[in-house]
Amino acid sequence: MQDERPSSGAASTSIRRLLLGPPLRARDVSKEQINPVEGLSALSLDALTSVAYGPEAIIVVLAAAGASALGMVLPITLAIVGLLVILVFSYRQVIDAYPGGGGAYAVSRANLGANASLVAGAALVVDYTLTVAVSIAAGVGSLTSAFPSLTSATVPMCLAILAVVTAFNLRGLGEAARAFLLPTVVFIVGLLAVIVIGLVHPLALDVPQPGHSLVPTHNLEAIGVLLVLKAFSAGCSALTGVEAIANGVPLFKQPRVKLAKRTEALLGFILGAMLLGLAILARRWHVGPRSGQTVLSQIMAYAVGRHWAYYVLSLTITLVLALAANTSFGGLPVLASLLARDHYLPHLFSLRDDRQVFGNGIWVLSGLSAILMVAVNGDTNRLIPLFAIGVFTGFTLSQTGLVVHWRRERQPHWRRRATVNGTGAVVTAIATIVFLATKFTEGAWVVVVAVPLFIFMFKRVHAYYDRAAKALEIGQVPDRPAAKPTIVVVPVTGVSRLAEQAISEALGISKQVVAVSVVLEDAGAATGDEGGGSTGDPNAGARDAGDPGAGSTEAARVRALEQDWIRWGPGVPLRLLRTEYASVVSPIVKFIDDLRQRKEEQIMVLVPVAVPERVRYLFLHNHVDVVLDRALRGRTDVVIARVQVPLHATPDDQPADDQPADDQPADDQPADDQAGHDEAGRDEAGRDEDGHDEAGHHQAVNDQAAAQRGESKAGADVIESEIEVSGGPGANPADGSGDRQGDEHDDLG
Repeated sequence: MQDERPSSGAASTSIRRLLLGPPLRARDVSKEQINPVEGLSALSLDALTSVAYGPEAIIVVLAAAGASALGMVLPITLAIVGLLVILVFSYRQVIDAYPGGGGAYAVSRANLGANASLVAGAALVVDYTLTVAVSIAAGVGSLTSAFPSLTSATVPMCLAILAVVTAFNLRGLGEAARAFLLPTVVFIVGLLAVIVIGLVHPLALDVPQPGHSLVPTHNLEAIGVLLVLKAFSAGCSALTGVEAIANGVPLFKQPRVKLAKRTEALLGFILGAMLLGLAILARRWHVGPRSGQTVLSQIMAYAVGRHWAYYVLSLTITLVLALAANTSFGGLPVLASLLARDHYLPHLFSLRDDRQVFGNGIWVLSGLSAILMVAVNGDTNRLIPLFAIGVFTGFTLSQTGLVVHWRRERQPHWRRRATVNGTGAVVTAIATIVFLATKFTEGAWVVVVAVPLFIFMFKRVHAYYDRAAKALEIGQVPDRPAAKPTIVVVPVTGVSRLAEQAISEALGISKQVVAVSVVLEDAGAATGDEGGGSTGDPNAGARDAGDPGAGSTEAARVRALEQDWIRWGPGVPLRLLRTEYASVVSPIVKFIDDLRQRKEEQIMVLVPVAVPERVRYLFLHNHVDVVLDRALRGRTDVVIARVQVPLHATPDDQPADDQPADDQPADDQPADDQAGHDEAGRDEAGRDEDGHDEAGHHQAVNDQAAAQRGESKAGADVIESEIEVSGGPGANPADGSGDRQGDEHDDLG
C-alpha cells in the first residue's frame, strides 16, 4: 500500500529543511565536525568570556577590605592561572584516556564507580543549563546597560537569542562554530590588543571614569585567610568551560584526540594570558568596583579611551557573552548520549537526528534554560550564586579519578602525574566547599537540591531498564520463533474502496478476518415499538423526535447495506455490534474482549483511514482510528494498525456520469469490474437465493434470541449480534441492524 499523506507533511518538512538544512549522510558527518580554531567558538566561549566577570568577582570580594586589599588581585589571579594550568594538563590527559567524550562523567565511571559518575553527570547537567542561562542573560544585560530603553524586553531578547543558538546547533555544531567564529576572533584579538596597549602605552589613563566608586571608605572585613579564600573561589568562576572540550571530543575532525588536545592547550594559553593581563592592569591602575561600570569596561576605557574601538569591542563582548551558551550545546548532548548509553537517561538521548546531532539533548537543554531565564526574569545576579558549583564538582571528581587511574595503570612518570592531579583535586574541592559555604543562602542551595534529584532520576531510569532487560531476556538466547495465528478485526461502515483495501490488507495478514460495524439501537427498538429498526445514524435520536418515519428509513438503509455486502461477496463475515450509546469505540473494545475470552490467537485491529489530498479536509473525517488507538494503546494483547487510503482519484477510479457513490451499487460499472461481479453473481446466484431463505430463518431465530438477551442484559453497553453476513456459501443477512453511527458518507473514515 502506498503511503500518501496530506501536503501538510511535505510543507512541514520543507520548512524544517529550510531552517535546519537537508539530512546528512553518515559519511558526510565530517562536514559538521570542527577543527581547533572552530573549537574556540564552539566549545571555548564559555571559558574565554569568563574574563568579563571572573576578575571583577575577585575585586568585588577584596573591596570589602578597603582599597588597600585591591592589590591582592594579582597574586590571587596567579593562583587561579596555576589551577588553570593544572586543569588544562589534566583534561588533556582525559582526552587521551577517554576519547569517547564525557569528561568528568567518563573518568568517574571508570575509576570511582557508578555513584561518583552520577554525581559528576548530575553536576554537569546543572552546570551546562546554568551556563546557557547565565551567558545569554549576561549578554542581554550588557546590551540593556548600553541601551536602558530595552530593559523591559530583557526576557524576550533572552529567548530570541536562545532560539537562534538552538537553531544553529540543530543544524550541526560545525554550522554554529563557523557562524560564531568572526565575533570570537574579534573578541580575542581585540581584548589582547587592549591588554598590550594598556601595558605599553595607555591612551586615556587621565580621563575620569563615569559613575562613583563603590569601594567602602571603612574596611568592612579584615584581610585574612577567609577573605582570600572567598576571593579565590569567586575568581574561579573564570575557569568554567575548561572541561567542555574533553566532554566533546567526538565533535572534532580526525585525528580528533590530537585536535582536541591542541584546542585545550590553545584555550589555556589565551585564557591565562587574558586573566594575567587584566589583573596586572587592574592592580596598576587601582581599578575597583564602580556604579554602572564593569571592571573590564574601566580597563578598556583606560587603555584605548571611549572611542570607536571601545564601542566595537564592547558590542563584541556583549555578543560573545550571549554566544557563550554554545559551549553547553556542544557538551550536554554528548554527555546525555553517554548517560543514555549507560541506561541512566531515556535511550532517545543517544539517537542522532537527520543532521547527525543529538537533537533531543539540544531541545531539552534549550527548554530547561528557557524556563530558568523566565523564572529569574533574565537577571544575571540571581543566577551567579548558582554558577560554577556544578563544574567544580566535576573538576574535583575528574582529578580524583585520574589519580586512581594513574595508580592502577602505573605508566611511566605516573607518580608525577598523580601528584599534579591530586593537587588539582584538593584545590578544586576547597573552592567548591567555599562556594557552597559563602553562596548557600544566596541561592546555591538550589544546586544542592537539584543534583540529588537528578541522581535519583538517573537511578530510577536505570532500574526500569534493568527490569525491562530481565523481562525481555536481553542477552539471552530466546526460543525459536513460531508462527502465531492471527485474527484480524476490520471496523467498516459500508461497502466502498476504503473497506476493500482494508480487507485486502487484512487477508494478506491472516485468513481469519472479521469485519465489524457498530449499530446504534433506536428508541423504537428499545421500547418494542412496531417498525423500530436499528439505525446507523448518531443523530437518529434527534431526528426521530421530529420524524416518525426515521426508523423505517434507517431500516431500509440497513437492508441496502446487507444486500450490498452479499452482492460484493468479499469472503469475510460482517459482525454487527449493537449499542444503546453513542460511542463507536466501546462496542468494538467489548467485542475484542469477548473474542479474547474465546480465542487464543493474536488479535489485530486494522483500521481503514481515508487520507485527504489537502490538510484542510482532515477535520471533515471522524478519525475513529485516533479514538480507537487511544482506547487500545495500553493493551498488550491487541495489535492496532492503520490502512491509509489516499483520496486521489485516478482515471480508473472516476465513476461514470450516472454511476452512484462508492457505497451505492451500480449496474453499469466499468467493464473489467462488471465482468468480475457478473462471474461472481453467476457462481453465487443459486446460493444467494437459497441462502436468503435460510438467512431469513436464522434472522427470526436470532431476533428472538436478541430479545431474550435484551431482557437479561438491560443496561449493558454492548449487545452483540449473532448474525454474520458474508458473501460466501451460507451467507446470512443481518437481523435488521444497520451500519455504525453516521450517514452514507461516514465510510470516508
